[in-house]
Amino acid sequence: MAGTLNGLLLILYKGPLYKVAVRGCFLGFVFGCGLILSFAETTWTQFGWYMCSLSFFHYSEYLVTAIINPRSLSLDSFLLNHSVEYTVAAVSSWMEFTVEKMLIPDLKQPNWICFVGLVMVLCGEGLRKSAMLTAGSNFNHIVQNEKSQSHVLVTSGVYSFFRHPSYVGWFYWSTGTQIMLCNPVCTVAYSLASWRFFRERVEEEELSLIHFFGEDYIEYKKKVPTGLPFISGIRVNS
Repeated sequence: MAGTLNGLLLILYKGPLYKVAVRGCFLGFVFGCGLILSFAETTWTQFGWYMCSLSFFHYSEYLVTAIINPRSLSLDSFLLNHSVEYTVAAVSSWMEFTVEKMLIPDLKQPNWICFVGLVMVLCGEGLRKSAMLTAGSNFNHIVQNEKSQSHVLVTSGVYSFFRHPSYVGWFYWSTGTQIMLCNPVCTVAYSLASWRFFRERVEEEELSLIHFFGEDYIEYKKKVPTGLPFISGIRVNS
């Protein structure tokens, strides 16, 4: 079946479009399997939620990028190959869930903690996509070192609440997935790893933003927080 589908996609789409189609079909398949687990009478309910949230996150990253900034669109926009560390983190969460489910099955029963994680996932996803749509063509998955002619400082919408709403959304989304799975080890590990990654990322990005927009960004920075816990961004001497 998989070979037949792959052959059909190869006939219908050529070159880069074929690669996009394969990834889209794969993510759709994972989402469908997640829905089945979510609504079936099984003890893997929250893992079904996880599969849906993970596949939707990656698919929507590509879709929204195609809408707001098609010039920067590439296969990397799926973020499936984000980094080796990202892949290791994902596999580790699957392993923890499976091992704990076998050894401590009561820990993996759906409860209020799972629903807290689900709410974090939904809110984090919503915030990130709102940030991308608000930023429009100014949004890019890669920190820009050179200012383009169309690059403007966005301070409206969700950016009036947080300086880095897309990072805030991703931070709580990633941590929420592990709370949803009731993975105590990965919840701590994801929180610490995400926090460290975004602390460095925010400082790197704000250096560029200060270079691009000067005093305008510095004033914006004084009024609006990053939104990330204990991360204030690059320090600017008064």
